[in-house]
Amino acid sequence: MQKQKIFRILSFVFCILTFIGAGYVLINKGEVNAGYAVIPSLFSVIFSQLSINEKSKNKK
Repeated sequence: MQKQKIFRILSFVFCILTFIGAGYVLINKGEVNAGYAVIPSLFSVIFSQLSINEKSKNKK
């Protein structure tokens, strides 16, 4: 249960960082690297999946 909560919090944090990175890219009119938004979104998806896997483990 504890790991699932940590994974959800990390997923939420990286989701916020994704929106901040996307805003940064948009403010700079796309002249900066899009990785500022893509990399945190990738981590957000990873931690979401880890949370789902942990949840299904706890049900068994």
